[in-house]
Amino acid sequence: MTEPFGKRRLKAVKEPYDAEAFVTRIKSLLEQRNETGRGAALKASLDHQTIYRVFTGQRPSMVTCILLANHFEVNPNEFLELASWPTLKVFEIETKSAEHLPPEAVDVALDIAKIPDSGTRKQVAEAIRILLKQYILD
Repeated sequence: MTEPFGKRRLKAVKEPYDAEAFVTRIKSLLEQRNETGRGAALKASLDHQTIYRVFTGQRPSMVTCILLANHFEVNPNEFLELASWPTLKVFEIETKSAEHLPPEAVDVALDIAKIPDSGTRKQVAEAIRILLKQYILD
C-alpha cells in the first residue's frame, strides 16, 4: 500500500530543498519562449515576483508549480518533482502498451523519450506528426 499523500507532503516540507534543478528548468523555458519571469508569472495568474523568489532559492508551493506548468504547457508532475514535492496521480500520463506497436514505432518512441528537454521533445513529436500527415495524405 502506498503512503497517503498527506504524509508524503509533510515529509517533503521537512526535507531540504535544492532549487538548482527547478531554477535551471524555469530559465530554460523562459529563454525558449523569450519571456521574462515577471511576464510568465503574471500570465500564470501568480504574483509578479513569484519567479524571482524561485530564483533566489525559495521553494514554490504546489499550487505555484501546477500553475507554472500549465503556463509552460508541461506536465505539472515535472515541476512538483523538481521542487521536491510529491507527484500527484491525477497528472500521471497513461501510456499505451508497446507490445501492440510495430518495432519501428517503439524504436522511434524510445528515441524521442531520450530527449531530456520536454520542449524539444514536444517539437520533435509535432514534426513527426506533420511528416506522418503528409505521408498519409499522399
